[in-house]
Amino acid sequence: MDDDEYFQLLACNPDLNIEREANGEIVIMPPAGFETGYRNNEVCRQVGNWARRDGRGIALDCNTEYLLQNGAALAPDASWVLKSRLASFTKEQKRRFLPLCPDFIVELVSPTDRLPRVKSRMLEWIDNGAQLGWLIDADRRTVYIYRPGRAPEELVDIEWIDSEGPVEGFRLELHDIWEGL
Repeated sequence: MDDDEYFQLLACNPDLNIEREANGEIVIMPPAGFETGYRNNEVCRQVGNWARRDGRGIALDCNTEYLLQNGAALAPDASWVLKSRLASFTKEQKRRFLPLCPDFIVELVSPTDRLPRVKSRMLEWIDNGAQLGWLIDADRRTVYIYRPGRAPEELVDIEWIDSEGPVEGFRLELHDIWEGL
């Protein structure tokens, strides 16, 4: 299935959360539960507020799917892209999925996720060009930080994460994410 056919599949099934693996396998995922939705929103709110103040890039939510170099079409829970990287795309292209990898991504572990699979997905983001990725496992109060060329870093029971690289200056406060509902 090429990218246009994939886009048509999603357009015909707007109520489904669909992604495409690098091997072409189509994956239908369950919607987020209430608490996961709350946590996702909190992450997106903080990234979005910071992005607006910072002005160098834009923040996107979990409904934004990216066409990666390896053939996967994935949507992180939150992402950030430098505005300068978007300049080469037309308005019409921006209405669909863009063939690019965000500079920064955040994924949250939900009750339906398996940690090894989500960790593998984080490596996929980095291998496809993300400069920084945070995997948040709120139930374990653990954050895994992914960077190109380095082993993931594991932080446990921290109050916030100070960013680096493409989103230097951003701080994610974790209290409400840890607390949940």
